[in-house]
Amino acid sequence: MTQITGSMPDWEKRFRAPRVSLPDWAEDAPQRALFVSNATGTFELYAWDRSTGEQRQATDRPNGTTDGVLSPDGEWIWWFSDTDGDEFGVWMRQPFVTSPSGTGAGAGAGDEPATPGLGPSYPGGLALGRDGTAIVGRSTDEDGSTLHVVRPGEPPVEIYRHRESAGVGDLSYDGDLLAIEHTEHGDAMHSAVRVLRLDGSVVAELDDTAGGTRELGLEVLGFAPVAGDSRLLVGHQRRGRWEPIIWDPLTGEETDLAIELPGDVNAEWYPDGSGLLVTHSFEARDELWRYDFVRRALIQVDTPPGTVVGATARPDGSVEYLWSSAELPPEVRSTAGGVVLDPPGAAAPASVPVEDAWVPGPGGRVHALVQRPAGEGPFPTVFEIHGGPTWHDSDAFAAGPAAWVDHGFAVVRVNYRGSTGYGRDWTDALKHRVGLIELEDIAAVREWAVTSGLADPAKLVLSGGSWGGYLTLLGLGTQPEAWALGLAAVPVADYVTAYHDEMEALKAMDRTLLGGTPEEVPERFEASSPITYVDAVRAPVYISAGVNDPRCPIQQVENYVDRLAARGAPHEVYRYDAGHGSLVVEERIKQVRMELDFAVRHLA
Repeated sequence: MTQITGSMPDWEKRFRAPRVSLPDWAEDAPQRALFVSNATGTFELYAWDRSTGEQRQATDRPNGTTDGVLSPDGEWIWWFSDTDGDEFGVWMRQPFVTSPSGTGAGAGAGDEPATPGLGPSYPGGLALGRDGTAIVGRSTDEDGSTLHVVRPGEPPVEIYRHRESAGVGDLSYDGDLLAIEHTEHGDAMHSAVRVLRLDGSVVAELDDTAGGTRELGLEVLGFAPVAGDSRLLVGHQRRGRWEPIIWDPLTGEETDLAIELPGDVNAEWYPDGSGLLVTHSFEARDELWRYDFVRRALIQVDTPPGTVVGATARPDGSVEYLWSSAELPPEVRSTAGGVVLDPPGAAAPASVPVEDAWVPGPGGRVHALVQRPAGEGPFPTVFEIHGGPTWHDSDAFAAGPAAWVDHGFAVVRVNYRGSTGYGRDWTDALKHRVGLIELEDIAAVREWAVTSGLADPAKLVLSGGSWGGYLTLLGLGTQPEAWALGLAAVPVADYVTAYHDEMEALKAMDRTLLGGTPEEVPERFEASSPITYVDAVRAPVYISAGVNDPRCPIQQVENYVDRLAARGAPHEVYRYDAGHGSLVVEERIKQVRMELDFAVRHLA
């Protein structure tokens, strides 16, 4: 277990403080739950019997485990087993209850291959039926996307195959209908929904792309949790933002719920099917609502201002949710009162709240979240750029930005064009001029930060991980006079090499963003690739990369580093034995400490 001592700086305490995810519970055995925690110092899966309070660690691997699900009857824990974070592996399973004799009571007790006959792959979704049937989605470079029916004691049966991305959505309560998402039309950002029988025959199709001529996506949110009910909850973008409809694939009937909230709306069924639990995301904060089918009305669920990472309605009608704000650390709360799951050990120290900044940009108003240290500005300022790119920063607790604030830096996080949470047009603005569009918005916020007196123009740090790391390297090369320092974690550095080496699903995303392959649109890949501008980089650069990363593979990082080294540009590189980031607390602390040290040395 990671230890917290009184002399330890607050920034380290925030990383080491035990955290838990929102517990997932078995549909037919709601007293059995599964959650993720870092209590041992590595993020792993834990089983929790809510009727007795007993908890046990279910997995124990050097690089951690976070992907797991319970069978509907609560008898089995399924978890995905990859190698050192490479995301390529197979599903395993273990009994929820360990042997009463005490044998095999430790983590990993009773583990067995869950899908014999299926080789390793990237995961493409999983759905578990009440009769023991499993629907397994797989993705490989050789086969593209495939879906398989795995019945107890029988060999897997392939029911779907396509070169483009596809994945398992949900299995109906009765286990006879399967909803999938696919991008056969070639647009990886906007899925269509198809419902199949388990023999692979097509029941119905819902496609808002109109054969690729429109850019409207659909998302499977789940079948009704009631026997004999074929209704499917589907997310759509027909009114310029995400919101749900109810679709019956057997009759074709669509029920428009017309939920009049300004932001993106996600939803899931209440366990008895009487209503929907609605999550409303707007301007970097979340709200919860209940949609009542009888009254056709929204009733707000009381939650504090901040971010709700996940929420679930329990059989008794209460709602459990994982909440935090930039100032206050996360808690699993219940509308029935109190904290549902309190991890052992000391809580994370609080940080400072965020302020909202709305800045005019070339594509419209840009929303930025600002955290200030104590004292008077201008401050050395870190622009912490989020990954994705289809993601957004929110008013949520984050140990990384809080560490910079503790060291006297202001932190600015920018929800650039391409981010989610601001409507379909804002997200879909990211096309063809990939990277350059986002940097225009970041530049507008940078100018505001300097002219407002927040940021010291001589001490501006561009930083980020994944897509944020990519934007960091691209920004250092295309805006060399704007930044004093760059910190790039698991970045795309050489776009062409990254495309050829990355996992198949990301190849599809890149083809959508850039309009083709490197061979088809070489000028776009060149314009959007950090290595094109590497010789213009003036600021010192720190890069960290996982040697097993399937998303931003290591070779393309090495290509960029070689170019820096060839001209003696100031840089440091840290390579670690994991994939796209680390699930080990001490490793993450080590990386942040190295970033802080690099920044202090070069800005002093």
